[in-house]
Amino acid sequence: MEKFFDVHTHINMVKRPADEVVEAAKAAGVERAINIGTGPDDFETVLELARKYHPFLVCTLGVHPHEGVVWEKSVADFIQKEASQNTQVVAVGEIGLDYYYNNSPREEQLTAFHEQMELAQSLKLPVEIHTRDAEEDTKEVLQKFRGKVRGLLHCFTGTWDLAKEALDCGFDISISGVVTFKKAEELRETVQKIPLDRLHVETDAPFLAPMPHRGKENEPAFVSHTAQKVSEIKGVSLHELSEKTRANALDLFHRMNLS
Repeated sequence: MEKFFDVHTHINMVKRPADEVVEAAKAAGVERAINIGTGPDDFETVLELARKYHPFLVCTLGVHPHEGVVWEKSVADFIQKEASQNTQVVAVGEIGLDYYYNNSPREEQLTAFHEQMELAQSLKLPVEIHTRDAEEDTKEVLQKFRGKVRGLLHCFTGTWDLAKEALDCGFDISISGVVTFKKAEELRETVQKIPLDRLHVETDAPFLAPMPHRGKENEPAFVSHTAQKVSEIKGVSLHELSEKTRANALDLFHRMNLS
């Protein structure tokens, strides 16, 4: 059985008990998973799950663009302290911009994004970036931190122009189950162009379950379906894809090598 890393998941949002989700993932060949923090309301839960299921599960801490209004010094201080002391925190995230929903004012999203990039730089940690309908502002931030911060654009569904800019700035691209959807031809064309050594796979569970599970609640066990589709697009074996994406994850999320 091939082994996979799910580099972006929200196990605490999956309805099934975490014990069942983790065991199903392991049975499906998932070797490691990164559980994503989205704001102060889930930080303690994310940290507790990482403690409980380590080393299978590690985590990130960050303020999602939907939660940009909660970004303040106390939140930054919490992330700074926890990430400095806890090697199970492997990245700052999920951060970024979302102009599709605009759940937080754009100015506050930009402030939170920029300051969390600075925080990642000071911590020498990578970032996991969410971007939707905000390509120009996202590119501007990536350009500013080129050579200073590494990371990935998670659940990538943007244009090749954005992907190329991210790659040029030293950021990787992570692909979710969206790549298996019938109408995702443009995304599949983009995946063809992304170098294999800059690619990752993820579930973004409980959202965006890949085919043949579309419409169901997603979970890390389903990441193999995304990997299978990406391997077909790239013209490589599933074994090669799994080996390369695992190596990419260990290179980017260097703290996972400590486990």
